[in-house]
Amino acid sequence: MNYTDIAKQLFSLVGPADNILSATHCMTRLRLVLHAKSPEQIEALKKVEGVLGVYDAGEELQIIFGPGRVDRVTEAFLKELEEARASASPASPSSAGGPTAGKVGLSDGAQSVGPSTATALSESSDRPEIGDGKALHAKIRAKNATPVKLLFKRIASIFIPLIPAFIACGLISGTLNVVSKVDPGFAQTAVYQLLAIGGSTVFWGMNLFVGYNAAKEFGGTPILGGILGALLAHPALASVELTDGPLVPGRGGVISVLLVAALAAALEKQLRRIIPEMFSLFLTPLFTFLISGTVAICVLQPLGGFLSDCIGTAATSAIGSGGAVTGFILGGTFLPMVMLGIHQTLTPIHAELLARYGVTILLPVLAMAGAGQVGASFAVYCKTKNHFLKKTIASALPVGIMGVGEPLIYGVTLPLGKPFIGACIGGACGGAVQAQFMVGAATLGISGLPLAAATDQIPVYLLGLITAYIGGFIATWLIGFDDPPEEK
Repeated sequence: MNYTDIAKQLFSLVGPADNILSATHCMTRLRLVLHAKSPEQIEALKKVEGVLGVYDAGEELQIIFGPGRVDRVTEAFLKELEEARASASPASPSSAGGPTAGKVGLSDGAQSVGPSTATALSESSDRPEIGDGKALHAKIRAKNATPVKLLFKRIASIFIPLIPAFIACGLISGTLNVVSKVDPGFAQTAVYQLLAIGGSTVFWGMNLFVGYNAAKEFGGTPILGGILGALLAHPALASVELTDGPLVPGRGGVISVLLVAALAAALEKQLRRIIPEMFSLFLTPLFTFLISGTVAICVLQPLGGFLSDCIGTAATSAIGSGGAVTGFILGGTFLPMVMLGIHQTLTPIHAELLARYGVTILLPVLAMAGAGQVGASFAVYCKTKNHFLKKTIASALPVGIMGVGEPLIYGVTLPLGKPFIGACIGGACGGAVQAQFMVGAATLGISGLPLAAATDQIPVYLLGLITAYIGGFIATWLIGFDDPPEEK
């Protein structure tokens, strides 16, 4: 796969350079903010080699490539964009839905699975068609655009840039955990100790990263949020005594940092309005830091500590005492949570559990929902007579196994209806296994098969994964579904 050619094709469709306001990427998607875009342009993007789907998220156009591939495509695309801006090249004739932009028909589904797939959803149709992800996802997204859910999404977006760090450190910690069990003597070596330090690095810097991202997300100066996060974790706090005893560095974890970053951003906006412009450069950051820092130490850190204790106790107690029953409920309801948009609330909880215990016991349970989808989709593949549906599933299953479930959920199980229920049942079965043995993961942001390497009980995690596959398959096979007729 030639990533430079892919980048050139993308640029020819979304360019010229002046049309591209920003280009970033997450774990699976190239995210573009454009001045203008068109349906024809989006349809043409779906036909580019390697594209798993295209999702129009309003102000942002998201082109889905999957883990790993998106990094290389983005790198090539940014280089193409930089060269175009440097040379001030004119717009490509195919941009904005030009001559090369075409409609993707039903037969093109192999490259167009995912949140935005080949088959267009008719505006007059109440039932989404198989393979159609964009229209279905857009409807769900519109229903979930409530102020509270948008706040949850904003908070979750603070942690998204940290996911690569969690993955890197989590995989190191998980690998060391396995190696030390096979060879206990390795734990005494300098190599092990250095790697162990590397595996825990993200936790030492988490307050700074969260503070920086949170301040940026809430409209403040990012570095002020960063130093406020550092203040709350400063080891010298332990030498300071207030009325109720010495301060506790890091108390409240990321919860305290989120609170103080939000306060600082709001305060900074007000200060910029009242402080004369000639003094703003000096006084605004000073007063923002002093006032927010004081409130943080005296009020927000104790409050954050209380909330953090509640979150940690609730999560561990629920799974510890409820065991398989709790896991069954959580694993079975996670997909509906995604549909309702409330799954965003779990991201800071995962981060807090990681900071508190070094692992999150929620992630392995919830990851089983995606495994249930794999099993359910494979059952559909085995039973359906629809060739386009088979092609859609065959294209989406590999990425589903690797933990990217959007192509399956929005392109297969949810449009068909009953397989979505089968997927929930499979997730519930796998979640019961994970919760019964309290499997922990030293990372967030990944699921499916890759998550196994970051768990503290790899064989048990794999057992739960297989259970979810089988459970989703059997449930969907027994429940059945209405096999869609072939398009003519």
